[in-house]
Amino acid sequence: MDITPGPLLQQINNPQDLKKLTKDQLLQVSEELRQYIIDVVSVHGGHFGASLGVVELSVALHYVFNTPYDQLVWDVGHQAYGHKILTGRRDNFYTNRKYNGLSGFPRRWESEYDSFGVGHSSTSISAALGMAIAAKYKGEDRKSVAIIGDGAMTAGLAFEGMNHAGVADADMLIILNDNCMSIDQNVGALREYLTDITASHTYNKFKDDIWNALGKLPVGKTFTREMASKLEHSIKGFINKSSNLFEALNLRYFGPIDGHNVTKLVDILQDLKKIPGPKLLHILTVKGKGYALAEKDQTKWHAPGLFDKITGEIYKKKFDLPQPPKYQDVFGHTIIELAEKNDKIFGITPAMPSGSSLKFMMEKMPDRALDVGICEQHAVTLSAGMATQGLRVFCNIYSSFMQRAYDQVVHDVAIQNLPVVFCLDRAGLVGEDGATHHGAYDIAYMRCIPNMIVSAPMNEAELRNLMYTAQLDSTEHPFVIRYPRGEGVMPDWKREMQEITIGTGRKLKDGTDIAILTLGHPGNFAAAAIRELRTEGITPAHYDMRFAKPLDEMLLHEVFKKFDKIITVEDGTVTGGFGSAVLEFMAAHGYTANVKILGIPDEVIEHGTPKELQKEAGYDTAAIIEAIRTLSKENVTITFNA
Repeated sequence: MDITPGPLLQQINNPQDLKKLTKDQLLQVSEELRQYIIDVVSVHGGHFGASLGVVELSVALHYVFNTPYDQLVWDVGHQAYGHKILTGRRDNFYTNRKYNGLSGFPRRWESEYDSFGVGHSSTSISAALGMAIAAKYKGEDRKSVAIIGDGAMTAGLAFEGMNHAGVADADMLIILNDNCMSIDQNVGALREYLTDITASHTYNKFKDDIWNALGKLPVGKTFTREMASKLEHSIKGFINKSSNLFEALNLRYFGPIDGHNVTKLVDILQDLKKIPGPKLLHILTVKGKGYALAEKDQTKWHAPGLFDKITGEIYKKKFDLPQPPKYQDVFGHTIIELAEKNDKIFGITPAMPSGSSLKFMMEKMPDRALDVGICEQHAVTLSAGMATQGLRVFCNIYSSFMQRAYDQVVHDVAIQNLPVVFCLDRAGLVGEDGATHHGAYDIAYMRCIPNMIVSAPMNEAELRNLMYTAQLDSTEHPFVIRYPRGEGVMPDWKREMQEITIGTGRKLKDGTDIAILTLGHPGNFAAAAIRELRTEGITPAHYDMRFAKPLDEMLLHEVFKKFDKIITVEDGTVTGGFGSAVLEFMAAHGYTANVKILGIPDEVIEHGTPKELQKEAGYDTAAIIEAIRTLSKENVTITFNA
């Protein structure tokens, strides 16, 4: 489908072209840019509401600042579509999030205008401050700008960055994009604080009136700029104490202003360029601005998939037969079942109630399901504190986001041997979100921690069984349950839950040639491979190990005594993962076998559909078939698909 940008946008191949326009033309550019994002995303997919909310800001930033010499750091980055289109990627924007196409987030390898690669939240202030300090050290008149949302501002890293910025004497600007949203509605005291600032019409009008008056006074020996600045601070403290949070951190606070008034944004950004030191500009925007349905239901339209831009109909796949549910929904409904029978159960998620499906429990049991905002470290230690009081907490965090709370997992949970249940959503290759979101490392980084149980279900029934096992009083250790994004394999999934003996696997198929050891959902790829291979007379055995730690040593002794050709399959990194654990067992017990480890190689995997990436990584059904054929014919040594 041919999508043509508007007449002004067609002329903009880089920010230098944008600067050739008059300030009055920026309103039209903004409208054309917004429409182009709507046109492309409706047909090709991607994040939606976030970028619509910062169209005017994107235009104003590139109009005022000398990018890429001046450096813009977008927090998270799913709001950077306008930025990408204005910086030479307009004609390739349709490839956004597609295999071998543009990334859905800023990436340094993609453009010189992407000064910092992102995907996780709350990194922008620290990164931009680092750039500002480097510019000062090198004597460069380079501006650094961090663009951060109010949702990302709740994370501790953002406050650490601001705390340092206030004393670093570096020239940087923080733009706080306040739309009261992350993916779901923002929560916490900071939201209330920003609302207080926004609602303080008395303070903001009085401040403007004072500065207008000061601008008419002569600046001389009796009334200096320093005196004016002191008067400004006194006014802020007197009229509205809530303004003191940022000012107390030594950040000059400006705003709040309308983030959809592009000419006003240009004016204030030009003024702020001239003011040295750390500054914060508070702008108010609407997520999904310009598309009525996205403004009305901002969570739904964060990343809606393909849709009809006229009617707003979101296209859904149509199936003739019942389809399996998403693992996320199985978690969401199962935790309610468990909580109805066990009053010790709580659910906690850091800002992902919809994505993790904890929203179901939040609706039905609001006093026992908590969204703590974008605060993974807090979520883990909060869970630990609750566990000390006998509660059984299911802490649901995306696998890649759990990396942000690793110290808390070790220090606050594992060392104290607290039975927190970590449900690691989006484990494995997640697809179009790409490298920053892949859940590649959790098997490796969790199984090396003492006291930790690490498990992965092959299907929905096994997920329910593992959740049931994890909440039992007899389970006395921290318990990881990792599962992938998206659909499982069982339309008829709601079966009676059963306890699984921790550290036990199961033999699914007898065989005589080769043993396949799988962990988690990729066991279904192996099952499909075995069905095809048996038509060729190759009869592999299949073991669903279920636990990467503790391993089922009885089952492994059986395998190594019977087979000298073994393949392991996992949707985690091959370095230090489940396959590595099998090799460690083999070495510790003096076995010798030809072992091939299939999983995510020791390299950065970019974006694409899960099937495309599983094929690239070499652990899909076709890759398993090829590995078995090769191993059955040749004598090979221990190999990795890295």
